[in-house]
Amino acid sequence: MKRGFIGLLVAIGVLAGLAFTSVQVAIGMPGRTHKGELPPLTAVETERVERLAHDIETLAVTIGERNLANAPHALEEAEQFIAQSFGELGYEVRREPYTVEAVEVANLVAELPGSDEIVVIGAHYDSAPGTPGADDNATGVAAMLALATELRDAKPTATLRFVAFTNEEPPWFHGPEMGSRQYATAARERGDNVVAMLSLETLGYYRDEPGTQHYPSPFSLLYPDTGNFIGFIANPKSRPLVRRCVRTFREHVDFPSQGAALPASIQGIGWSDHRSFWENGYQAVMVTDTAPNRNPHYHEPTDLPVELDIQRLSRVVTGLKAVVEDLSGIEP
Repeated sequence: MKRGFIGLLVAIGVLAGLAFTSVQVAIGMPGRTHKGELPPLTAVETERVERLAHDIETLAVTIGERNLANAPHALEEAEQFIAQSFGELGYEVRREPYTVEAVEVANLVAELPGSDEIVVIGAHYDSAPGTPGADDNATGVAAMLALATELRDAKPTATLRFVAFTNEEPPWFHGPEMGSRQYATAARERGDNVVAMLSLETLGYYRDEPGTQHYPSPFSLLYPDTGNFIGFIANPKSRPLVRRCVRTFREHVDFPSQGAALPASIQGIGWSDHRSFWENGYQAVMVTDTAPNRNPHYHEPTDLPVELDIQRLSRVVTGLKAVVEDLSGIEP
């Protein structure tokens, strides 16, 4: 009896050790997250704030709610704004249209050519029905346009492709009408060698008070309860990519960051355009402020620019620029 009890304890210990190792593999990231006060904005970050604020205001206020369900004309206006923004930066814009319920919608592509290896930086420009979508996802689009602005004269080794996706929000999410699913499926059929994809999703909501950050169980035991960080989220296959992204981000900007490589079955892990790339066999990472796990205005009419911290968003873009340069082989 005693021997059996000892055996049971050993078995429990082994299982606990394996579970701990699995968790460490999933959430262990290189480098150290920034702690303490943030340094002053650099001159570049200060200048960037104005541009980010303008683009977010244009999408969330001037255009407002933009989706095929309630506001198809505004969705088209948002598309035109992004195409014009890319064009003014000197990019050739490729419009990739498709039809949903007899209405033509489109993804937009602007790229810096390089090798046959492709790095995709994507953000969806539609908003959920009933919401102006400042954080979700004017912030992602504004960050993408900021990166396109600051890298427009770069000479990447890999092809760097900026893609504005339509129809990410319900009722199209995870269906064939979702813009990123259309794009990623076509990329796989063409044989595109996409070596990395970053989905820029809800990047602008931050809080410093304890208790402002929440997680699906049991991750509240593993991560901070203060909503002041940016998250890098991947599936297990994309673990090498998310580790590389987090390492580079932490080396180049003093800003709190967390990362994880977790199964898509966990609530929230696959909630954006990166999932479309996972499903087509590509490595992809979502960069996010964790949306409903932090932001009470998520998918609400109150998702407005006034609720956002554009200065912190500008700091995040600094780190993302370094990540994109690293992935695409651009000399800083």
